[in-house]
Order: sequence, then structure tokens, then C-alpha cells
Amino acid sequence: MSSTQTEPQTEGAPLIRPSSTDHPLHEQVVEACRSVYDPEIPVNIYDLGLVYTILINEENEVHVIMTLTAPGCPVAGEMPGWVAEAIEPLAGVKHVDVELTWEPPWGMDMMSDEARLELGFM
Repeated sequence: MSSTQTEPQTEGAPLIRPSSTDHPLHEQVVEACRSVYDPEIPVNIYDLGLVYTILINEENEVHVIMTLTAPGCPVAGEMPGWVAEAIEPLAGVKHVDVELTWEPPWGMDMMSDEARLELGFM
């Protein structure tokens, strides 16, 4: 590999960081994410595959890494706030931080089967 090429991450590392699925609050946070909808698509952002990672530490601070269907999405500036507002009221949650990422880019293959069915792709 030449010095002009940059390797964005370690080879073999997952493109999407794993979530804290073993944390007691994880399922509640997922359900809160499912209450947020992209205004242009009648499917929640979790089933659309827009929520990449949910990290919850021992202090019950929640860090969500998410994307949007496209960088030009009209609600790009608002969507992270909607997600934080959905999670913050959950009992036990101390703090919520929502990070927007464009890597890896979202694709229709990231949708759940339920989302595909809802949108007529199955």
C-alpha cells in the first residue's frame, strides 16, 4: 500500500460498529428509535436500517450512530434531534448523543424484511 492511499479502518473490522445489545436498556432504545419516521417514507428509521449502532455505557449514556437515506435529505438537520427526543424520556437514560454518519452509505439492502414488505419490495 502506497503512502498516498489512506485506509479508513482496520482491515477485517466491521463497517458498522456493533451495538450494546446486552445492555438492559437496549430494547427500549430500539423501540424508541422505531417511533421515529422518515417523513418521506412510511417506515420507521430503525426498520429502514438508518440506525447503525446503539451504544449504551454503564452510566446509561446512549450514543446512537445513524445515517439518512441521502445526504440531501430535507430533514437532515432535524432527524438526529428527533431520535434524541424519542430516547431521552426513557426511564434510566442519563444522556443521549446522536451522531450522523455517511459511512457506510445507506442502501436498500439495509432495510428489515418488514420495511421491504411495507414498501412493496417483497
